[in-house]
Amino acid sequence: MAAYIIRRVFGAVLLLLVVSAVTFAIFFLVPRLGGQTADQLATQYVGKDANPESIAAVKQNLGLDQPIAVQYWDYIKGLVVGAEYKFGPDATRCEAPCFGYSFKSHVEVWPQLTERIPVSFSLAVGAAVIWVISGVTIGVISALRKGRPVDRISMFIALAGVSLPIFFTGQVLNALFVYEVPIWDSIEYVPFTENPADWAWHLLLPWISLAFLFSALYARLTRAGMLETMGEDYIRTARAKGLKETTVVTKHGLRAALTPIVTIFGMDFGTLVGTAVLTETVFSLQGIGAYAVQSIKDNDLPIVMGVTLVAAFFIVFCNLIVDLVYAAIDPRVRYS
Repeated sequence: MAAYIIRRVFGAVLLLLVVSAVTFAIFFLVPRLGGQTADQLATQYVGKDANPESIAAVKQNLGLDQPIAVQYWDYIKGLVVGAEYKFGPDATRCEAPCFGYSFKSHVEVWPQLTERIPVSFSLAVGAAVIWVISGVTIGVISALRKGRPVDRISMFIALAGVSLPIFFTGQVLNALFVYEVPIWDSIEYVPFTENPADWAWHLLLPWISLAFLFSALYARLTRAGMLETMGEDYIRTARAKGLKETTVVTKHGLRAALTPIVTIFGMDFGTLVGTAVLTETVFSLQGIGAYAVQSIKDNDLPIVMGVTLVAAFFIVFCNLIVDLVYAAIDPRVRYS
């Protein structure tokens, strides 16, 4: 068990290094391969009001005149132990994890990310609870009532959920329950530590909007898994032993059918924390997804790289947790 965990953690760290290297290469190596010089790169990052002094400052702060390997090493070192940046005669200490300073606001990237991560994480957690419970429940009921009206109605709703994009359902819910029938006076983020009830109430509409799509996918996946599992020999053996139908369905059928659900959940949840851009945009939530979109528009390189690495961390971490809980869900899986 310990050896398996060590191997998976080592693999996760290695994968994050690969993601950071690829991201760094996209912004620093590819332009050089295309023929751009260090001054041209610095000019691009300074913006429209570029002058020789600002270009020289950016080139020095980013180390654009250094070899790519040295630049990447300095970037990784800044993430681990921090870095120092010089703005004119003054030197500023950027504590680890140092993602650098925003080109536009000239403030550290990491504190800005930590302000927005709770918003995206809260959005992902609430939506995940709704879509897992509703999706798995609908999928199980549909599988046990195959061909009956409840099955057809459930799959019709699931098909509608898959077909309707988030920006459509979000706008409809927003128009109905915020403007036409103002059940919610506003959609905003309230920190969980301040008021858990307000936190949940103000995020309920975004949760439903986001969960509608995913619950439909999980319902179809659960139904397919249950239909396959309930026809296995060990299910017939369990029934022959005289076990209750609820025990057969939950302990033997659903447990085996949950393996692909857990796999896709790890990917969906990890990705959602960093990429719930549409939902955050529709409901004006200031999470890291909306933050990434704005930084791309502003050509704010440090923020783009910071969001990319944070999103990659959540994806890798969630998949690591999925690997560790496999054996608890499916006894056929062993840590080997």
